[in-house]
Amino acid sequence: HSNYYQNKLRLALIGQSLFGQEVYTNLRKQGHRVVGVFTVPDRDGKADPLAVVAEKDGTPVFKFPRWRVKGEPIPEVVEAYKAVGAELNVMPFCSQFIPMNVIDHPAHGSIIYHPSILPLHRGASAINWTLIQGDKKAGFSIFWADDGLDTGPILLQRECPVEPNDTVDSLYNRFLFPEGIKAMVESVQLIADGKAPRVPQTEEGASYEGIQKKSNSKPAEAIHNWIRGHDKVPGAWAVIDGQTVTLYGSSMLGESVPAGQPLEIEGASQPGVVTKNGLVLYGSDSKALMVKNLQFEDGKMISAAKYFSSGDTARVELTDDEKKIAEEIRDIWKGILSNVAAIEETTDFFKSGAASMDVVRLVEEIKQRCVGLQLQNEDVYMATTFQDFIQMFVRRLRGEDQEEEMVIDYATKDVNNMTVKMPWQCFINGKFEDAENGKTANTINPADGSVICKVAYASVGDVDRAVAAAKEAFEVGPWGRMNPRDRGTLLYKLADLMEEHQEELATIESIDSGAVYTLALKTHVGMSIQTFRYFAGWCDKIQGKTIPINQARPNRNLTFTKKEPLGVCAIVIPWNYPLMMLAWKSAACLAAGNTLVLKPAQVTPLSALKFAELTVKAGIPKGVINIVPGSGGMVGQRLSDHPDIRKLGFTGSTPIGKQIMKSCALSNLKKVSLELGGKSPLIIFSDCDMDKAVRMGMSSVFFNKGENCIAAGRLFVEESIHDEYIKRVLEEIKKMKVGDPLDRSTEHGPQNHKAHMDKLVEYCEVGVKEGATLVYGGKQVDRPGFFMEPTLFTDVEDHMFIAKEESFGPIMVVSKFKDGDIDGVLNRANDTEFGLASGVFTRDINKAMYVSERLDAGTVFVNTYNKTDVASPFGGFKQSGFGKDLGEDALNEYLRTKAVTVEY
Repeated sequence: HSNYYQNKLRLALIGQSLFGQEVYTNLRKQGHRVVGVFTVPDRDGKADPLAVVAEKDGTPVFKFPRWRVKGEPIPEVVEAYKAVGAELNVMPFCSQFIPMNVIDHPAHGSIIYHPSILPLHRGASAINWTLIQGDKKAGFSIFWADDGLDTGPILLQRECPVEPNDTVDSLYNRFLFPEGIKAMVESVQLIADGKAPRVPQTEEGASYEGIQKKSNSKPAEAIHNWIRGHDKVPGAWAVIDGQTVTLYGSSMLGESVPAGQPLEIEGASQPGVVTKNGLVLYGSDSKALMVKNLQFEDGKMISAAKYFSSGDTARVELTDDEKKIAEEIRDIWKGILSNVAAIEETTDFFKSGAASMDVVRLVEEIKQRCVGLQLQNEDVYMATTFQDFIQMFVRRLRGEDQEEEMVIDYATKDVNNMTVKMPWQCFINGKFEDAENGKTANTINPADGSVICKVAYASVGDVDRAVAAAKEAFEVGPWGRMNPRDRGTLLYKLADLMEEHQEELATIESIDSGAVYTLALKTHVGMSIQTFRYFAGWCDKIQGKTIPINQARPNRNLTFTKKEPLGVCAIVIPWNYPLMMLAWKSAACLAAGNTLVLKPAQVTPLSALKFAELTVKAGIPKGVINIVPGSGGMVGQRLSDHPDIRKLGFTGSTPIGKQIMKSCALSNLKKVSLELGGKSPLIIFSDCDMDKAVRMGMSSVFFNKGENCIAAGRLFVEESIHDEYIKRVLEEIKKMKVGDPLDRSTEHGPQNHKAHMDKLVEYCEVGVKEGATLVYGGKQVDRPGFFMEPTLFTDVEDHMFIAKEESFGPIMVVSKFKDGDIDGVLNRANDTEFGLASGVFTRDINKAMYVSERLDAGTVFVNTYNKTDVASPFGGFKQSGFGKDLGEDALNEYLRTKAVTVEY
């Protein structure tokens, strides 16, 4: 390990808290020797976290209550310190005043961590002041101690942006704590290597704030900064009804302020409003902010929304099970409040001497006992007596408190004679929220290349949160415990809501994917609704078997099988039928009782996010369905790698399918189902019904502008009718109306996105170069948007690129075969690595059966094409993948079989 070849130092650590503990542990990991730890005395018999680990390691620990008396160093304290022989003092989070003869004693002096970008915010509460002053950047400094207050030369600084709703805690947890620890360790190594800078601080821009007097007549953002900057102590406060009320949990509000009851606030520019989400305050600039919680002078905290209704909630009667848990919680209280003789109903947590660290301990101990319970530190402040705490806890356990209105920030568009409202954020654990890093990407309307709206661009962290939510929903949420029939009822409700919103969904599909509106209504959305109804009916019909096994007399045996859900499933879908592919996979996955994380295609995320909104309205519990829009390289890859996912269902290209399967194997051997590329052959014999063969042949290629996995990638037409067939098809192609997908008479809309259209033009150029005859089309249509001319190639030979490779566009590729050569054309049709679908047109039933038996594909259409149905299994052979969507078979992709044998 390279660490051990670097220079090492003997260190004294002077400080406290978890931060001090982490710095200590990490410095030792790097091979430095900590010769003494100087921390604060135990409180109520509890040692500081830094002292706890150091004592465990056998490092000498000193707990001096103070280092100076009346400004003079205490000689025996200084002697004890000097005796450890440190070469450097490291001071992470030190609250004591340390004398200069200690600071300057080691060869390298002392370094201190300070949570602001010095010379800004010297002195105490630097993080609070960063927020109160509305700084756009936060950060920390590691500096060399001198005799001033935070004035010594800088060794190292790091900074991060302040997000609009950051709090002291979020800044600390996201950046100041984890990055601060790394930087302390890095600083010590720089000193050991003789490379540590000393940059004098400028006095320009230096600030030192004591706690100022409050003033309510400030702009809203200043009040928001004041509240979030003050956090717990001393707290930002206002006078309401003659008593001082401390304000917690502030966030800025947009344009719309919810309705509510007015509340007079002394000194404010206008009255506040108590709404169902909290207390709205107005700044002097008439902008608004929302405050979540209020704390009164007696220490009681309430949700601001309940200001007018506090205290009148009916008490709940506890069941026997709940009484048992209440007694366990009484024991937890007893363990924390060890100085109290007995925990009575009226015992107050804080009046019995609990501090903020004890709140964390109480919450964590209860969460450990009741996995999956949502409990926050704030909840303890809101229910401070034991009886109130138990009431709050039981309501939480029953899920009675969770009726929060879902907040959605819509992107709206007036289009297709309606206003469509489109959610654009990640949907995780029942809420719409920004991607962790705040990143977004634009989604484009292919009909004219314009931006529809921005959409969240998820990171690995977002995927991890979504998977954690799905895991919790499966293991401890109501979904896993629900009776399957009730699960079916929810899926029926969801299908009904999709039907209610079908015009809006079809419009979104049309502007985001280029689908012709009439087709989007009938197929993209219509079949999605049918899919959910079909699988809703399966929920309570998933059955095992009883199996006779060899009876070894006199014992009697019973063996039965159970079909169980797998757990958390990942679903990754393509851009050609965004909503329908979501439905095909999700409906079966949910009917089987799993929870899921779904990644829509990067170019078509909108219908999936609208669907997410409908799932909440349908009452599907939070965490069951999570939607994370983003790139395949990041989101798709993380889903393939994630250790908590048990199954991944993918529809897309063969190369990506292989990559996914490999990652699923290497990570945790996930179950996989893949629906991949196709080059489906359609054989047209001379004894076909010509009108039908022309009509169906056209739709086999041009349906959904050719962006269709099962599209006929290659037509084989019997020689004697070949020229007639081409003539008839050409007449039909020329009649096709290309245009705006929202126009009801349009038959052929734009390709899904620009990169795809460019690829199709190139595909046609290759076809011409290799010597195929381009009868029609082959170019981009000269108009805004990504329109491709419907294209027809003939004289296509088996070795050509366009005979082998899928175009995934409106390109008909025709080859002829000799009259009567059934086996010859079958060999050519099967001479491909794909095997998704296939078709045959003939009036001869024997020929039809002979050919369908020998076509090597997952679906064979006889005298029809594209006729998929929710009850019929769909999926390919060979490199078109494995596993089925739709029909009863699809359920097995999302179930596992357990055999149970009983002897009786």
